[in-house]
Amino acid sequence: MPYKRILLKLSGEVLAGSRKYGIDPIVACKIAEIIKKVKEENIELSIVIGGGNIFRGISVSAKGMDRVAADYLGMLATVMNSVALQSELEKLDCDTRVMSALSITQLAEPYIRRKATRHLEKGRIVIFAGGTGNPYFTTDTAAALRAVEINADIIIKGTKVDGVYSDDPVNNNDAIKYDSISFKEVIDKELKVMDLTAITLCKENKLPIGVLSIKDDNSLLKFVNGKSIGTIIS
Repeated sequence: MPYKRILLKLSGEVLAGSRKYGIDPIVACKIAEIIKKVKEENIELSIVIGGGNIFRGISVSAKGMDRVAADYLGMLATVMNSVALQSELEKLDCDTRVMSALSITQLAEPYIRRKATRHLEKGRIVIFAGGTGNPYFTTDTAAALRAVEINADIIIKGTKVDGVYSDDPVNNNDAIKYDSISFKEVIDKELKVMDLTAITLCKENKLPIGVLSIKDDNSLLKFVNGKSIGTIIS
């Protein structure tokens, strides 16, 4: 088993499924089942999920809303998604904790690094909500920061595509898929894997990133078992 402790980064849009916004309960249940399979491999598992299916701060601020207010609303959206995913995981008997960078004690524990690590050591799934707790930072950056703080072996980004491509494979049939690529190449080629702050943080801390399709029921399980799938950035 190449990875003992991982951080799974999911976009909020994944929870929306075919809907334009909101949470599709069927999709949330399916993702929970995928996560449970990985947890059964005796892996310490943490998760960061975005809020773009409910509210996207940066695009709303571009239309006139104050950026700080918009970003805080986006953080609240991540809490909603985290609690929804926790509910689905607990239906499958997965002991799960939501830890939030924003203080919402009725829904989530406050984020404390040592406590998060202890939850992981006890076999609990930990979902980090509320981003970094600060405006102007994306959930990509929050995922990179939390992964570094808990000493994760890798960040795995579950997306709608099966890896990193030279261009958008949806719009360009000639786009080339990379099996592996360096952080420098990702930055130089401006590949939109994660935002620049997150990529730089991972690069400086030598934290690899795996990119794969979360739509495939078994891709995450295959990846953590060392199968050649998706893309590795290191």
